Amino acid sequence: MKRGEIRWYEFKSPDKRRPVLIITRESVLEYLGETTIAPVTSTVRDIPSEVYLSRVDGMQKDCAVFLDHIQTVSIEKIGSLITTLFSEKLKQVRSAILFALGLQQINTVVERL
Repeated sequence: MKRGEIRWYEFKSPDKRRPVLIITRESVLEYLGETTIAPVTSTVRDIPSEVYLSRVDGMQKDCAVFLDHIQTVSIEKIGSLITTLFSEKLKQVRSAILFALGLQQINTVVERL
């Protein structure tokens, strides 16, 4: 399992099995029993806290990684690999996470230092 992979995950009822993006950095995954993920949804809202995905990214249909719903889950419940995102898409994920957490201003200040 690596950061940037999209894998299956079975959420608790009333939710369902859906793709999730692995966000946790690879260097610690082998030491943890949990990983941080973001769900992928077919409801595309075109908001800054989402990253659009399509067949080009290895998905079966148009969808979005929803970074407003980041959560930490048991690695044991992570399922099979669907696809792996390219670095350009992961840059978009980074920006969406910063927006979702309200950290984009802090990031701009740090980049200037």
